[in-house]
Amino acid sequence: MLVDVNEETSTKYQESRLRENTAPKSINEEVGFLLRMMDVAGDALRIRLRKRKMLKLKVGAQVGKAFGPDEKARLIKCAREARSPHIYPALMLALNAGMRDAEMKTLTWAQINFEKRYLAVLQSKTEAGEGRTIPLNSVLNEALAAYAEWYALRFGEVRPEWYVFPFGKPRPSDRARPVTTLKTAWRNLREKAKVSGRWHDNRHTLITELAESGAGEQTIMDIAGHVSKQMLKYSHVRMEAKRAALESIVRKPTADAPEGGSPQKSPQSTASPSTARHAAPESIVSNPAANASDAERKHPSVPTVTRQIEGQYPQKSPQSGNLGRSGVGKKGRKLLKGIGSASATLQEIGGPGTPIGVRKPLIHSAVR
Repeated sequence: MLVDVNEETSTKYQESRLRENTAPKSINEEVGFLLRMMDVAGDALRIRLRKRKMLKLKVGAQVGKAFGPDEKARLIKCAREARSPHIYPALMLALNAGMRDAEMKTLTWAQINFEKRYLAVLQSKTEAGEGRTIPLNSVLNEALAAYAEWYALRFGEVRPEWYVFPFGKPRPSDRARPVTTLKTAWRNLREKAKVSGRWHDNRHTLITELAESGAGEQTIMDIAGHVSKQMLKYSHVRMEAKRAALESIVRKPTADAPEGGSPQKSPQSTASPSTARHAAPESIVSNPAANASDAERKHPSVPTVTRQIEGQYPQKSPQSGNLGRSGVGKKGRKLLKGIGSASATLQEIGGPGTPIGVRKPLIHSAVR
């Protein structure tokens, strides 16, 4: 039977599919596939539909949800206790391998390599998803191994060509046919775990966790296959992860202060500038008025004082350079250069018996 496909029949088809509660995105894909099959006639019809703004139905922006740690834990717990033997291994594949629903339903045992701990995706929604290999982490490997034992007890053996999730109601029975849907098992699981969301959100959860762990875009795409630009922008990174990232820079110590806090101030550093310019240490100048001339009393000299600072940041003095050259030989210099540590340098300069990070204070004063 030949059908004249034109603007009217295309519109009627869209309306009938909407009445069946089909997603607008799926309807647009179906119409696009039909127009591509029509070749030249389809190209002409596509132009006419686009001019009348009837080519595609409006698709609402659907932002994927990432399940929180508590929601994920409840889903896993309830899946272990579910009546369906499929739901727990399927959930672990979604949460730990990022596999789509269609990819799991067509999965065979030949695609799973327990010895080398990886699985291969042969049939996928996109070309980028086909042929990719996904390592089995510890929890996924354990879940699939336990399910394989149940499978062997149920059917007597496990053959490579058999489907991992076989067809059958209410219990799996036909190993040569794949299960058609997991909707009922997923709905029951959501209700029991008191979690709202789509099955596809399990895949979003994995991609979110990979992004939060610092995995690169290429690594995420190698695991999950084709990922939309929106997903690659890490739009699903949770508020807690973003808050922790911003808080980490607040707790990070500044470059000019040690981790324990701000550097200790010497007694001289607390004095005012005017006092520091006209004050001299008593140990160096006990009575400047008695020993100075009239000219010196009229124009008092400014003593040069090197502050005494304890800890791992001693103030350099003229002697420190000499000690560094004369106190350490070629062998010692090579050792210091190899270690590359400030504490080792202090130990070498301080001499035998000097604890690491401790150095005798050096006070240098010059009075003109």
